[in-house]
Amino acid sequence: MHHTLFMKTRWALAIVAVCLSGHLHAQTTRGAAEPDGSIAATTQPVPMQPTAVPVVAPAASPSAITPPGTTGAVGPDYRISASDLMEFNVFGVPDMKRDVRVNASGQISLPLIGSVDVAGLTVHSAEQLLAAKYEEKYLLDPQVSLFIKEFTTQRIAIEGAVTRPGIYPVSGELTLLRALALSGGFAPYADLQQIMVYRNGAGGVREQATYDLDKVRSGQVSDPAVRSDDVIVVQRNAKRTALRDSLFRDIIDTLNPFR
Repeated sequence: MHHTLFMKTRWALAIVAVCLSGHLHAQTTRGAAEPDGSIAATTQPVPMQPTAVPVVAPAASPSAITPPGTTGAVGPDYRISASDLMEFNVFGVPDMKRDVRVNASGQISLPLIGSVDVAGLTVHSAEQLLAAKYEEKYLLDPQVSLFIKEFTTQRIAIEGAVTRPGIYPVSGELTLLRALALSGGFAPYADLQQIMVYRNGAGGVREQATYDLDKVRSGQVSDPAVRSDDVIVVQRNAKRTALRDSLFRDIIDTLNPFR
C-alpha cells in the first residue's frame, strides 16, 4: 500500500513538473512578467526589410542665394556706373586686394595710381585700363581683376512721343526695346526711325546715337544696350505733325464765322 501511494505521488510530481515546464516556456516566449503585471517583450531576431529612404536635398544657405543687385545678374556687357562696389585684385600681390566703390564722378581710388575714371566701361575694359596704368611705372605685366559685388539700381529717362514719359528705375541690364516698353507705348505721330539716346561716356563726354526702331524690331540692327542715366527721346514725325496742324487750322478757319 505504501508502495502504491509512493508511486502515485511520484507520478503526480512528474505531471506538475511537466506543467510547470510548459508554463515557463510559454512565459519565456511571450515575455517576462513585470512587477505591474504587464508582460515585457522579449528580444527576437527580426529579418530586416529594405526600406526606401527619400533623399532630401539640403536647403540652400542664405549665402548661396544671389540677391538682387549682385554680380549674378551682371553680364560681360555691363557698364560700370556710380556707386558700384567692386573687388579689386592683382594676381600675385595679395596686399593690393580690396573693395572699392565707384564715386559720384565715376572714379575709383587705388594705391599708387590714385583716382581712375571707370564709369561707362565694361569690367574687361576697366581691367585693361588699370593694368596699363600699373604697368607704366610700378608693376611688370600685372594681372588685374575686377569683380562686381554690387551694382546700383539704374535709372533712365524716357521723353517725347511716348504714353508715359518719366524717369524709370531698372535693375540689371536693359536694352532699348525693353526700356521703351516701360513707357507704355508710343503717342500719336511718334517717329520710330528717330529714337535718340543720350548718355554720359567715359570722362563725362556727352554721347548721342540715333536708332531706327523698325530695323531693331526686324533684326536688321541689334537691340542696343541702355545704360544707367541714359536719356531716351522719341521724336515726333515732323511731316505728320505739320500735316495735322495744317488740317486742324483749315477746319478751324472753315468753321470760324468771323473769318
